[in-house]
Amino acid sequence: MFVLVNLKAYPCGPIEIAEAARDVAEDYGVDIAVAPQAAHLSRVADTGVETWGQHVSPVEHGSHTGSTLAEAVDDAGATGTMLNHSECRLTLADIDAGLDAAERVGLDTTVCANNPEQVGAAAALGPDAVAVEPPELIGTGTPVSKADPDIVTDAVAAAEAVSDDVSVYCGAGISTGEDLVAARELGAEGVLLASGVAKADDPKAALENLVEPL
Repeated sequence: MFVLVNLKAYPCGPIEIAEAARDVAEDYGVDIAVAPQAAHLSRVADTGVETWGQHVSPVEHGSHTGSTLAEAVDDAGATGTMLNHSECRLTLADIDAGLDAAERVGLDTTVCANNPEQVGAAAALGPDAVAVEPPELIGTGTPVSKADPDIVTDAVAAAEAVSDDVSVYCGAGISTGEDLVAARELGAEGVLLASGVAKADDPKAALENLVEPL
């Protein structure tokens, strides 16, 4: 199972969380990545944890003030990026261009989607993974695997109908080891979470509790 911890723009300690994720990944043999703010990418990558961008813009070098250039994310030490998070929506054309941008520099990609239908559309664009995240459950502490497990199984089926090479991750409300196991049993190969770690008083303990059942 792949665990991607999105720090969003929370008032947390990105280096503390990165070091905790690095240590827990090593101790438990689990693949854990951290997605900090773009300005913190290089410092997080310097800890040795797998580092992801929260976004790359669908642009090339040029006059694109305020954009997040894929080459800059790569230079900072990231190895992957999310696209189309519910808090950073893109058009289908921009998702496609964002995937092209990530591919230019060899970044792994996960495209977020609201529902199985969007998962199928995203999978057709050829990312490494798609993540199903119903927006209404994000940050609630109620995982989609409990609220509506059919969304996860249907998302897996939608992706498989398009390509066997696209992994499916489960997001929204993930916070416990039970949630992680439930996601795996429903066919997901990874999870995305944020507040369960970024808002935790002890991020390392939160990560340990998350992966211990594996």
